[in-house]
Parts: sequence; C-alpha cells; structure tokens
Amino acid sequence: MSDVVITVRGESNARVRAEEAAVRVTVSTDGPTRGPVVERAQERASSVQDGLVAHLRSGEVSEWSSARVSVWSDRPWTSDGAQLPLVHHAAVEVSATFTDAGALSWWLGDVAESDDVQVTAVEWRLSPTTRTRVEREVAADAVHVAVQRASAYADALGLASVVPVEVADAGLLGARPEPAVPLGARTMAAAGAGGPTFSLQPPEIVVTSVVEGRFRAE
Repeated sequence: MSDVVITVRGESNARVRAEEAAVRVTVSTDGPTRGPVVERAQERASSVQDGLVAHLRSGEVSEWSSARVSVWSDRPWTSDGAQLPLVHHAAVEVSATFTDAGALSWWLGDVAESDDVQVTAVEWRLSPTTRTRVEREVAADAVHVAVQRASAYADALGLASVVPVEVADAGLLGARPEPAVPLGARTMAAAGAGGPTFSLQPPEIVVTSVVEGRFRAE
C-alpha cells in the first residue's frame, strides 16, 4: 500500500480555579444643581478609592484605576408629554483587580450599601503566569491527542507508522476553514451573592486548545 495522508483534529482542555477578579463599579449622582452633583460624585468616588488603596497595601488588590468624572444634563419628560426641569448627572467609573475572593466579597458588600454605587461587572480570570502555563500544557496535549488519533487510523489501515506533515490551530489546514475553536478560556460557573454582603467563590476557568494535524502514514 502506498503512503496515505491522514488529517485529524486533537482537542484538550483543563479546568483551573480562577485566581483573580476584575471588578468595575460606577458612582453616579444626579440633582437639580450641577455643582453639588459633581461634588457628591467625587466625594463618594474618593471613599470607594480609599477602600481600594487599603486593599492594595494589604496585597488583596493588584491594581486599580479610576476614570474622570463624566457630567451631563437632560430635561426628562413625564408620561403625559410635559418636560421637567433640567437634571444634572455625574458619574465616575472605578475598576480594580482583586486577588482575594474574601476581600472582594467584603468590599462589594460595603460599596453596594450606597445608592450612588452600582456594581457593573465582575470578571473572573487566571493570573497571566498561570494562564500562559496552562495554555502551553493544553496545546501540547491537544497535539498528543492528534498524534494518537492519526496512529489509530494508521493501525486500522495496516500501516506501521505516522510522520507529521503539518500541525496548526483548528481551521487553518482546510481550503475553506470552518470557524476555529481557538486556544482560550471561559468561565464555567458564576459567582453568587446573598444577604447583606456578597459571598463570592472563584469559579473554574476552562482553558481549551484545538489543533489539526496532517500526517503521512507509511
């Protein structure tokens, strides 16, 4: 039997507990007079920032940032079409990366007690070092799976061995590649909240790698 070209796909994934959380909160105020509205937003944002500084010093926050105050005005309308007096608004977005779930829970519970503060996002993720390591591991394992699959096909055909010809991310070997499943990560479980304070547990992050391989069977 002449050489046969075998094209296979290999996939691997790993579940790793999230190590940090990127959180965003928005401080927003409104009222009939611009000056007091802006001042109240700045004061409340300063209080939120002070708490983050304390967590940064204790090592529970790795970084934080704050956007400038956004100020705008509008004239709302009533349900019967009447225009109300001018209302001024001010908002400040504050973001931080927490490395301690317990500290994040307490901080969110504290800031959420204010009507001026809204928690807009909590995104769980791996640290850069862990993510790089796990991505390398699952990519190598996906290639190993592809080799095993090609070898199984060769055995079924009565061929002795397989020699790699091409290995690529999913979708790159075909003339008309299908949508690829890239090396990446996704969160498997959402964190819950209950009672007067948040109770957050880091979810599992699934890191997945999909490769395609072309082998020559002899």
